[in-house]
Amino acid sequence: MNPNEIKELVELLAEKDIAEFELERGDVKVRIKRAGAGVMIAAPADARYAAAAPFSATPVAAAAPPGVAPSPPAPSAVAAEAAEEAGLHMIRSPIVGTFYEAASPGAPPFVKAGDTVTVGQVLCIIEAMKLMNEIESDYAGEVVKKYVSNAQPVEYGQPLFAVRAQ
Repeated sequence: MNPNEIKELVELLAEKDIAEFELERGDVKVRIKRAGAGVMIAAPADARYAAAAPFSATPVAAAAPPGVAPSPPAPSAVAAEAAEEAGLHMIRSPIVGTFYEAASPGAPPFVKAGDTVTVGQVLCIIEAMKLMNEIESDYAGEVVKKYVSNAQPVEYGQPLFAVRAQ
């Protein structure tokens, strides 16, 4: 992927008002996340493209400047780690997108805390690139906790639900 392709991609995402985008081609991985007017771009694995890019390229996990303490992990990540230690099964997001708890805005949620789920049961929908992806349970048991709110953006691997075996 050359710098011109990256620039065209950024312009297309801005034109279509897409907040987050991730592309992986072979060993090159590009992640673009817009926050207001700014654009954050993850540099591809091949550094020659990052150096030639006409915009600011920063790694996804940048180190904190000297003398500044790194920020603590997100509360949901801490809660998810505690849940795993308590013997709960974590159902995580398989893709980056927007979390929806129901099939449509007025419909009841697919599941809520206290519900019993089976393997293959739809738990939520994650919208990615205008496609609605049904996320199914890979574990049978009782839903103990839901970690995300309706219409919240989610990352790959982010905890969605904690399930206790029955």
